[in-house]
Amino acid sequence: MSDLSKFPITRRWPASNPQMLQLYSFPTPNGVKVSIMLEEIGLPYEPHLVKFATSDQMSPEFLSLNPNNKIPAIIDPNGPGDAPLALFESGAILIYLAEKTGQLLPQARRYEVLQWLMFQMGGIGPMFGQLGYFHVSTGKDIDDPRPKERYREEAARLLGVLDGALAGRDWIAGDYTIADIAIAPWLRTLRDFYKAGDMTGWDALRHVPAYLDRFLERPAVQRGLTIPARD
Repeated sequence: MSDLSKFPITRRWPASNPQMLQLYSFPTPNGVKVSIMLEEIGLPYEPHLVKFATSDQMSPEFLSLNPNNKIPAIIDPNGPGDAPLALFESGAILIYLAEKTGQLLPQARRYEVLQWLMFQMGGIGPMFGQLGYFHVSTGKDIDDPRPKERYREEAARLLGVLDGALAGRDWIAGDYTIADIAIAPWLRTLRDFYKAGDMTGWDALRHVPAYLDRFLERPAVQRGLTIPARD
């Protein structure tokens, strides 16, 4: 039986079932990557809500798991060698879960999948997030238009890259993989939360809108988008 008591985070978010994977998250684009993945692969897990409104991510308990104070993070009580594994960074978690279960990272296309995962981690996530900051968050009150335009332009460029790569295929690496789980939640956020579709040429894209619709139709995606449940 796994003992998670050595992890300080469990004092703030106790595990009801310490034999299950523990997820510490909030339903942001990065957070739902992992809840969607867990729903897709069917691995039992216990979600814990990390509330930004009360700065839970800055608490000593959370920082003991992720010193970078970002969600999501996990503890897998059944990690390599049957020892508990603590892990942060959504991309690393997706790769770990795919390798643990043998799902959504096909060996024949492994590096193609990983390149698109890194495309999201290094491009789509940071650039879309910065556009959101300057368009709908605190940065919208900055008078200088150049930062927003910089990120709007780059977001539009990245959408064009993605649109071209999706020509003739339903999913970015052929089959549905962790790359899609990483990319599509950010597309949803750009379109629906940031309301930045018009300024980034969304309606002129030939393949991305239908790609996002296919993703959002998946039952596991619909479940994962609401986990952890907000208070």
